[in-house]
Amino acid sequence: MELLTIFAHSDFRAASLQLFHDINERDLVAINQLIATCSVMLVKAGQPVIQAHTTDNRLYIVLKGELEVLSQEPAGSSAANQLQYLAGECVGELSVLDDEDQPHTVTAKSDSELLVIEAETLWQLIEDCNGVARNLLQLLSFRIRTTNALLRRRHKVGEFYRQMSMIDGLTGIHNRAWLQSQLPQMIERAHVTGNPLSIIMADLDHFKQFNDKHGHIVGDDAIQTAAKLLNSTLRPSDYAVRFGGEELLVILPDCANAPCFSVAERLCKKLAQTPVFKDDHSPLPHITASFGIASLAEGQDIFTFIASADAALYRAKKAGRNQVSR
Repeated sequence: MELLTIFAHSDFRAASLQLFHDINERDLVAINQLIATCSVMLVKAGQPVIQAHTTDNRLYIVLKGELEVLSQEPAGSSAANQLQYLAGECVGELSVLDDEDQPHTVTAKSDSELLVIEAETLWQLIEDCNGVARNLLQLLSFRIRTTNALLRRRHKVGEFYRQMSMIDGLTGIHNRAWLQSQLPQMIERAHVTGNPLSIIMADLDHFKQFNDKHGHIVGDDAIQTAAKLLNSTLRPSDYAVRFGGEELLVILPDCANAPCFSVAERLCKKLAQTPVFKDDHSPLPHITASFGIASLAEGQDIFTFIASADAALYRAKKAGRNQVSR
């Protein structure tokens, strides 16, 4: 980077810069006298102007070119929008005002000329000219609003990816991470309110044989078919979850044992009648599943609750599969 004196630029006008906008002529004369000793920094594209976590208590005003803040977001992310500084704008004011390290790395996006104002000079400008103090307050207000908008955007993006991480990619229903996050809360609420809570554990019957016969792609179709059936048959207040592999789980809030058993029986019969795909050259493959149900008992947590449904599922398998047990 190369430093030149301000007098190398005859076209420089303080009034054209954001910090000195809308200031009376008398104060502009005093401002020009103060910044007459400042330097102009010539920066090539890609070169750093400010390094994060370093002490650089100077204000930089862009005379020509463009600067940008290096984003800490992954490349390609919708939250990775760069903060840019165009001609007339300034950067570095926060570190001058609070005497702390620079929070971000700022580089030249294109070949740029920067007016460099040392901290002592900036403080004198603030003390001598109310207009500079006013413009600086407006600038800081804009910075705060921009930062808040970026934080809100990051929060929305983060929430979007958090929600996506709790959806099973194959079936589109909730996954085990969602179950471990949400079911304990439902259990606690049921214990507090005394309302019933039931679950249905389903496991596709002889799934390995189904895969071996029809192939893994059709096996995925079978899992998707079962998940779609469960999800479309439930109440809006119920939840379908892919527990893992060919195991699915249904959560029924405010549902006691007897109606839960009826729901499981209905699902069992409908699944056995549902074709996986239509093929004119071979018989339609169907799938069945074994179902185990459990209703929340006093003192149960997520582990013992699911274990109860799993034990019932094992009994359904042992009894011949394609049926419901409790």
